[in-house]
Order: sequence, then C-alpha cells, then structure tokens
Amino acid sequence: MVTLIGLGPGDPDLISRGAERALREASAQSALYLRTERHPCVAALKEWGLTFETFDSFYDTATSFEEVYRSIVNRLLDRVHAGDSVAYAVPGHPLLGEESVRLLLERLNAENIAYRIVSSCSFIEAVLAAAHLPLSEGCDVRDALSLQLDDLVSPEGYPLGGRIDTSRGLLLFQVFDRASASHAKLALMRYYPDDWQVLLVRNAGVPAMESVQTIPLHQLDRLSIDHLTAVYVPPLPPSLRPKDFYALVGVMARLRAPDGCPWDREQTHTTLKRYFVEETYEVLDAIDANNPNALCEELGDALLQTVFHAQLAREEGLFTIDDVTAHIVEKLVRRHPHVFGTTEVADSAEVLRNWERIKQTEKSENVAQAKSLLDGIPKGLPALMYAMELSKRVVKVGFEWPSLAQVLAKVDEEWEELKRELTAAEPDQERVAAELGDLLFTLVQVARKQNLDAEDALRTMLRRFEMRFRYMERCAAEMGRSLKEMNLEELDTLWEEAKRQESL
Repeated sequence: MVTLIGLGPGDPDLISRGAERALREASAQSALYLRTERHPCVAALKEWGLTFETFDSFYDTATSFEEVYRSIVNRLLDRVHAGDSVAYAVPGHPLLGEESVRLLLERLNAENIAYRIVSSCSFIEAVLAAAHLPLSEGCDVRDALSLQLDDLVSPEGYPLGGRIDTSRGLLLFQVFDRASASHAKLALMRYYPDDWQVLLVRNAGVPAMESVQTIPLHQLDRLSIDHLTAVYVPPLPPSLRPKDFYALVGVMARLRAPDGCPWDREQTHTTLKRYFVEETYEVLDAIDANNPNALCEELGDALLQTVFHAQLAREEGLFTIDDVTAHIVEKLVRRHPHVFGTTEVADSAEVLRNWERIKQTEKSENVAQAKSLLDGIPKGLPALMYAMELSKRVVKVGFEWPSLAQVLAKVDEEWEELKRELTAAEPDQERVAAELGDLLFTLVQVARKQNLDAEDALRTMLRRFEMRFRYMERCAAEMGRSLKEMNLEELDTLWEEAKRQESL
C-alpha cells in the first residue's frame, strides 16, 4: 500500500486532520518519505516528533528534474516491491503540480498496486486567500513551465497546448526561480500588454511570511523568486484581448447575426466566389511586390473568406471552422510521415512522391473515388495553371515526350502550323485559335520539363513589361509629349532605355 499525503501550502494549521494522522502512522513504522525538507511545515513535523526521510539529496546529484522524480519513484517502489507499505508526503495537494506523484501513480496503476490519497489544502486556496481573490467565474491554473513560447505540436502531430484564455484569470505555479519567471514572462507577453498588472504572491499560507505584490508583467523576472512563489494574472477586458484567429471567427459570427450587417447577411457561398478569387490574386500581387505589410493585410483578407464560408456552413449545420482546421491538420500529419512518423526520405522529390502515393491511397478508400486521372482539377483555374496540372496528371501514366529536345521539336511544329493558318489567304479564326492553343500547351510542357511554373513565368514577364512601359510614360511626360505622339522608332528607343534601367 502507498499513501500519498498532502502537507498543505505551509501553515501547519492547514494540514488536514487525516493527513496528520497518516503522517504519524507512517512515521511510527519508519515508512514516511518527504519529497523535500524545503517546506515551512516541516519544522512542525519535527516538533511533533515525527521521523522521516527526504529526497533532497537527489536534487544535488541529478542533472534534471525528470531524473529527480524518476529516482524518487524508483526508491519508493523498491520499498513496495520488498513488501513494505510507504507514505509519500508532498507540499500542497498531492494531485496538484506534483510531477513525481503523477509518475508514481502511473507506475502504481500499471502494476496494480493499491494506494490512497490523503488531502490537505492546496496552494490555490492559500493564494486566493492571500490576494483576496473571489473567483465567481473560475480561473485557469497552469504550470508556468508548460506555457509555450511558440505554437508547437508533438512529434505525433498533436497540439502541445500552452495557449492562454485571456478572458479568465490565470494562476501560475512552478515559478520557482529567475529562469522560470523569465520563461513565464515571455510566454505571457504574447497575450498581455507588457505593463499589465499581475500579482506576485510569496509564501501563501505561511503566517508572518506571506506577501502579495502588484507589479507590471515586464518586471516578473526582476524580483526575488523562490519555490513558494505563485503568480496571478487578471483577465483582460475585451478591448485589450488579442485579436487572434478566434476573435476573427467571433467577429464574422456577429456580422452574420440577425442584428448584424445587412450586406454580410445577404451573402451566400455563390456570391462570395468572386471575392475569394480577387483576394487570392491580391495575395499574389503582394508576394510579387515583395511587400511584407501588404502581404500581411492581404493574407488576412483571404483568411476572412475562409472564415466567412465556414460561418455560412455552420449556420446551415454542415460544418464549422474547427472541422476545416481539423481536416487540414489531419491531412498534413498523414501526408508527412517523415516528420510525424518513422518514414525516412532522401530529399524533397521523395517527399512529393510520398505525398502523391498517400493521396492516391486516400482516394482509393473513398467510395466516390475519381473515375478518371483528370478528375478533381478545378475548372476555374487560370488557363496556364490548368494546363500545367493536366500535364502533370497525364505524365503519371507515361503520356509525355521523353526528352526536352522532343518537346522543343514539337514547339517548332506547332509554331509552323500556326504560321500557316495566319498567312492563309483567308485565315480561319477557329483554326488560328486551335493552333495557338496547341502552341501554348506545348510551351507549358517546356516549363514543366524545366521545373518552372508557366503561370509564374508569364506573370513575372508581365510585371517586367509593366515596369518598362510605365518608365516610357514617365520619360514621355518629362519631354512634354505622350506616347501616342511618338513613332515606332521613338517608342523602341524608350523601350531599350527602360531595359537598360533595369540592369542599373
């Protein structure tokens, strides 16, 4: 039998009668262990005449807290395996903020060893009393070291957590030294203003030592910190809460509410199609312009379209934005087994091959799977992008020219056919259009063979053309003329000058 005993926050009067009785019984049997002697109530245990063993020596020799806790668990289980009953006493409540207890319970449950828990007051009640905090709406209690400085996931693809709900109070434990306080400060400053007033509570529940200090968040790691320190962060008012993703979801829901915006309430998936396309191209423009500020804004506009469609679907009872994010997270994890699994890859090319293989497996598991290799290509893609996707699909079954030289020969062939149609006595517009299309599609094959994006190549050329033409307009204006007044030779001179300016 293992008895887990809570020693309370520090005041001996806060040790429960049951805990005191369990401590005395274990002491009488020389089976009482304390995680640490560094706790104010230990002096009272000595006054009661109790005998015990502590694990403080493990802290002096171990290289990490994890090693300390596992050593404690192993020592206790050695006694249990020898047929002894032991009691393990920890500060506060055994089930709150005690990693060694968590590890011990894990082993006890796995080995089907009986145990009991004898509670005393936790540090939470002591902090609330010290700071006079009546919590009518609850409070989040977190290990300061569990707060994440970044949004991370586990190697298996699961969120590590750490995000903070600023609409609720936050009580942090494990703020035991300057380093842990610094970690907590940096994590909190992702959500709270640097000067947000927090409460630094020291020695809560320890008479004559208890203190509560109000400080700005940025000073959290500049003051005296020890193992009996806790931090309370009050909730933020709505006006100061982070404008994060779920704030956007909330704003969209408000706009669609019965008393929301008339225009937003009139929209449907169909009416929003044009805006999705427009915002996508504005994102591309920002990327092409290498303008980070514009890109940030345009990505927000594009994200709004996703949230808007998800809100419409939610109202229709079809799916929610959480379903949208869940699907893409699951897909990313599933299609990156080299990151979230045990698959090994040599390079990005192998990553893409794995992606396609997994994608095809997913499709084969779908009852309504595609009947053609070409199914699933969005019909609304720009023509060059559509041509590139068609080309990528058909080469999977070997339908392509083996070499670049053969593709270039086909380009020459298509070009000659187009010229014949254009120079005919009476050109047939349908035939001209058909031959022009053949030539363009063949040129897309050249781009694919060279690992280039035909759409991007054309857009880059168009930006270059636009910059040169605008330069010509400025030069003409400086001469007091317009381009319309110039002959072809003059225009060509300005064009060549614009090209030289690019290289300067």
